[in-house]
Formats: sequence, structure tokens, C-alpha cells
Amino acid sequence: MLSTLHISNYALIDSIDLTLHHGLNIITGETGGGKSIMLSALSLLLGGRADTRSVRRPEKKSVIEASFAVDGNESLRDYCATADIDWEPAQMILRREIAPSGRTRAFINDTPVTLDVLRAVGLRLVDIHSQHQTQLLSDPAFQLDIIDMLAGNSARLAEYSQLYGEYRAALQKLKSVKAAIASDRENADFMQFQLKRLEDLALQPDEMSTLESERVRLIEQSQGREAFDKALVALSGGEENAGDQIRLAIDALSDIAERLPEDGALVDRLEKLNIELSDIADSIEALASAYSPDAPAELDEVERRIGEISAVISRHNAADAGELIAMQKRMQRKLERLDDADRIIAELEKQARVAKKRAMESAAVISGFRRDAAADFAKILHDTAMPLGMKNLVCDISVESAPLSPAGADAVEFRFAFNKNQIPVPVRESASGGEISRLMLSVKSIIAHRMQLPSIIFDEVDTGVSGDVADRMGRMMKSIASNIQVIAITHLPQVAAKGSHHFKVSKHDTETSTVTKVEILTPEGRVGELALMLSGDASNEAARSAAKALLGY
Repeated sequence: MLSTLHISNYALIDSIDLTLHHGLNIITGETGGGKSIMLSALSLLLGGRADTRSVRRPEKKSVIEASFAVDGNESLRDYCATADIDWEPAQMILRREIAPSGRTRAFINDTPVTLDVLRAVGLRLVDIHSQHQTQLLSDPAFQLDIIDMLAGNSARLAEYSQLYGEYRAALQKLKSVKAAIASDRENADFMQFQLKRLEDLALQPDEMSTLESERVRLIEQSQGREAFDKALVALSGGEENAGDQIRLAIDALSDIAERLPEDGALVDRLEKLNIELSDIADSIEALASAYSPDAPAELDEVERRIGEISAVISRHNAADAGELIAMQKRMQRKLERLDDADRIIAELEKQARVAKKRAMESAAVISGFRRDAAADFAKILHDTAMPLGMKNLVCDISVESAPLSPAGADAVEFRFAFNKNQIPVPVRESASGGEISRLMLSVKSIIAHRMQLPSIIFDEVDTGVSGDVADRMGRMMKSIASNIQVIAITHLPQVAAKGSHHFKVSKHDTETSTVTKVEILTPEGRVGELALMLSGDASNEAARSAAKALLGY
């Protein structure tokens, strides 16, 4: 339940702190006093849209903070587990800040959270029932939720949701495969042509990386062999090689050896050089034998294969050879699937039929519970709402078959008649605002013990009624408050008198501005407030006596 509420620097509120209680908490005050501002701040705290115009003083941020007793709130605990929020069973603190710049921040237990998370948590903490929300009563989804809540369909709907999801997935797969097969049939000839070219290419996994490595090796082989061959030609293999030239020099000097200094030493040196040169040539030839003379031709073949593969990769806009192989396999599978298309489609159609049958069987079970709950609900709602000034009320809760949907196979419609001899029609066509408010209050009264919410706020849902009807609405709110915490904003003394705690909202002028303040009323203060609501004069003795009677003093 909502335990404390702090609001500061928000609209007319400078700073207020409230401590709320179990049971029925009443909030009253003059029109424009700030009751709606408090509700707006609370809505903001629960994930509503922020408005920088609500920041009271532009130099400070607005802060709205509330603590909630959450022990036993299993829905909230489960959500916190999935949203990775630390769970504190004693209490949960929500805070929303609005900076003057317009930037907002949200916190749960002092940990920053997104607005989506704050909103999801808020939905599990408080149900704000305003006059505007009465429009929900004509919403088919809301009507269906009520019937499911009363039918106890939660677990059955969870099972159905899974089966419906499987059916939709089977249907989507069938649709997708049919479309793919139709497309493949249109492109079959072109795919056959492309596949033939890819098969002729005979590309192997990792072939490109192997070719690249081989190219590097053959380049080294070719370069080495070419260098050794050039050296051998220069030393001994060419027409004018070094060996022949040295031998010519030896022959020329031998003819005049006796006339050379040192008795022919130059010739001896040339002979030794020739021997060394021959030895070097032999060494080079031995080294060259390790380098294949076919390397250049092999390199040309590797380059040709790399170019061939690269051209096909480019033609198919593939990222690499691996994607080309994957493309070939996909074409093969598509063409093979075309040969087996009729069987594949028939099998998928069977799977979709089976999935639909299972979903429909589950939906049929849910429908049965809905029809039983709708019949019971119509009677209970009639008996609950009729005393609230609707003595001719007729309730007709219709549950009719509908196509399968995420919610099942039913269309629910609430129909009402408020006058004699009137045919029940949908609520949006038949009820006034006051009648819808009383109907909605009756609905909340019926489902209060099933709502799994710790708090509900009624914002002037008793507008437009008075007298005995107002008293009955107050009793109804008090009855709801026996199961959950109820906070009721009201202008009716009959409703206000039913509260276990009573807060008054009022405006006060300071030297510089007008501010809203909230105070919890003492028993005597409640008498004065109810007298004011009854007569406009808190000191009127007749009104005070009537107020005491309402309060049971």
C-alpha cells in the first residue's frame, strides 16, 4: 500500500508530506485547492508524462517521492526479478525528479530506472480510478479483462497464449515457405544457370586461402630460380660468360709469360680464379636445383585460378569464396525444395492445422469459463449497482464467438438499460457520465479482492450523485477498503464520513505566492469539514449536528 507521499516544488505545492493508512483515506477540499495537483504528481511518480510548467520555482527541481509497503505483492516481486530490481519486502521507494531544464530522472530504491520500468512497477502498486477512466468501461479489452479476472482465467490464458503463439508461428512459416517456393519457381531457370556455372567452377572450401599461400611460395620459387639462372649465365652459361673471359685472359698472358714479372704469377692467379669461379658456379647450380624450373608456369596457373574465382565472386556480389560456396548450397537446397515443394507445403499446412486445433481447444475451455463468469457477473453487477440510484438497471454481459486472437476466441460486450422497457445497448450508447461512474465503482467493488493491487484511488467518481445514493457509494468504497487501501477524493459529506482517516487540502496566500497545504483532520476537525461541506459554514450548529450523525459521534 501507499505509505508516505512527499511532493516539493510542484505547481502550487511548496512542500507536503503525507502518511497514508490502511482502510479508506478521504481527501477533501475546495475546488482548485490542489487535490488534482496531488493526483497529477502521483501519476507522474507512476510513470506519467512530465511538464516543466509544473516546476514551481525554476531555480529548483521538483521532487515527488513515495514509499510503498510491498510485502506479499507477488506480481511486483516477480516483475522485479525479471527487471533486475533489488527486492526489499519491507518497502519500495519510488522517486521522480524534474529539473528546471525539463530533464527528468526516475529512481526505485535510489537506483536509476527508465520510465518504462517505473511505469511497469506503478501498474503493480496503484490503480488510479478517475472520472476519465470511466471511459474504460466501454473498452472491449477492459471488459474482457474483467470477465477473465472473475473467471480465474490467468493460468488458462497463459497456456492459450503459448498455443496461440505456436499456431501463429506455424502459420507464418507456412506463408513464408509458400512465398519462397513461388519466388524460387519464377527464378528456377536462372538459378539452374547460375548453379551450373558455380558447379563448373568447382570451388573447394579454403581453396582461395590455399591458392594465396601457393602463390606466395611460387613467387619465391620463381624469383629464386630466375636469380640463380641469371648468375649461372653470367658465370658460365652465356656467350660471354665470366669463365670464358678468364680463360681468354689466361691464354693471352701465357704467350708472354716469360716477359711478365714474377715468372708468370699473374697466370697462376687467373688459374686459381677460374677454379674458384667454377666452384662458385657448381654451388649456385646445386642451390638452383632446389627451385623448380616449372615454378613460373605453375604460378601462371595459380594466378589464372585466383582470377577466375575472383571474377565469379565479383559477379555474384559475394564477400568472399566462403559466401560463394554458401550461395551454391542455398541454390541447391532451393532447387531440391522445388522438387519436393508439394510435400513440404502439405506438411506445413498439417502442422498449422494441428496448432490451430490445439489453440481452439484451449480457447473453447476459456470461453466456457467466460460465459459462466459473464452470467454471474451480470447478476452481481445488477444487484451491486441498482441501489446506487439505478432501480431500472438491466445488465446484459454478452460473450460471443469471434476469430482466434491473442485474447482467445470471444468478443465480450457490456450492454445496459437504465430505463423501463429499454433494450440493453452498449454502455457507450446508453449511460450518462454519472451512471458510468457508479457502474465503474460497482465493477471495482466486485473485483477488488481479485485485483492483486495494494492501493486504489477514486478521484471524484461520486460526482453527480447525492443523498442516499452518495451514502451507498461511500459504503461501497468502505467495503472495498476492507480488502485493499482506498484513497478517495470527494466533495460529498456522505462519502467523506465513511473514511478511517481524513485529509483536507487547502490553499493559503503567503507574502509572495499561493501555496497548497494538506493536513490530517482530528475528530473535531472532521466535524467542521463535514459541516462546511453540508452547509458552507463550518460553525453552523445544524450542519455540525448532521456531521456528527454522519460520523457516528
